[in-house]
Amino acid sequence: MNDPSDHPARRQVLRGAFAAAGTAALWSLAGPPASAAEPSGAEPSGVESSGAGPSAEGTSAVASSAGGGAAARRLGRYEVLALLDAHGPFPGTRQAVFPAASPADWERARDLDPAAFGPGDTWELDFRCFAVRRPGGRVTLVDTGVGPVGSPASAWAPVPGRLPRVLAAAGIGPADVEAVVLTHLHEDHFGWSVLPDGVPVFPNARYVVQRAEIAALAPTRTAMTYVVEPLRRAGLLHEADGRTVLAGAAGRGSGGAVTLLPTPGHTPGHQSVLVEGGGRRLLVTGDVLVHAVQLAAPEVGYAFEADPATARRTRVRLLDDARRTGAVLATAHLNRPFVRPRVDGWTSPA
Repeated sequence: MNDPSDHPARRQVLRGAFAAAGTAALWSLAGPPASAAEPSGAEPSGVESSGAGPSAEGTSAVASSAGGGAAARRLGRYEVLALLDAHGPFPGTRQAVFPAASPADWERARDLDPAAFGPGDTWELDFRCFAVRRPGGRVTLVDTGVGPVGSPASAWAPVPGRLPRVLAAAGIGPADVEAVVLTHLHEDHFGWSVLPDGVPVFPNARYVVQRAEIAALAPTRTAMTYVVEPLRRAGLLHEADGRTVLAGAAGRGSGGAVTLLPTPGHTPGHQSVLVEGGGRRLLVTGDVLVHAVQLAAPEVGYAFEADPATARRTRVRLLDDARRTGAVLATAHLNRPFVRPRVDGWTSPA
């Protein structure tokens, strides 16, 4: 017998019911308000401290009725919001997962991101998603965090994530999201793509993954069974092939664009998202770099890279391009959402 959710009429009912329920239906799965879950003694990650309004750099703070907030960057007609889904310790020591890092690398990394350094050799990190909002309120969401209790990340990540609450506080409902870009198919990046029962969280969105990322998955991998197959059954999965303009038009004088860039190495089909507008460039990096030690020393590899040599080349090239073009990096796991690599090799808040 066919899965009833695969029938077009049934699929439309599921989409309509979830859209009507909206973000409020997810709040029971999303944990406490953002302010209640921040690490003690730290400024809430994902909230700009400068925040009373736009600065010359285009940064503003979006207030959160849930008690937290979202850092925002303006690039012409696009607004990029950094959405903190969760914060917590990594289940392992820093040196074990970055074995080539030297004491000097760690000291420089501590200057760049002091909040990443917990007691002893522990690593504290954010789990962050990004929303790209354009005129009319339509949204492209980049990654979906750790997800609710029962998501695959539950075995090690600080679930439940609170992405639904943070989206709602920014005035974004599930039906407003027209595209979900998954930088890669690791469980702390696809957690709120579907609910544990397989129902897509964003019923009006196409979920965009690089074809090479899906092709590398074995049929029994959790990413395939938990997220890829449910999205495919719902008719929402879109496989991209290489560099792809997702919105707008790329090129000087075009008014801006949102473009998918293949950045392989961490996984075979890893992709980053370039947002261009108003003469500025911002790159959502996914897991091209996961810790400030890789800003301090881009040659330092991460133990969970699928292809360490390719990951290193990708990271070095991405950082070199960002320095050359003045691009801001939007990071998933650093304890500040936006950083700007400088020509001298150092990195500064953006």
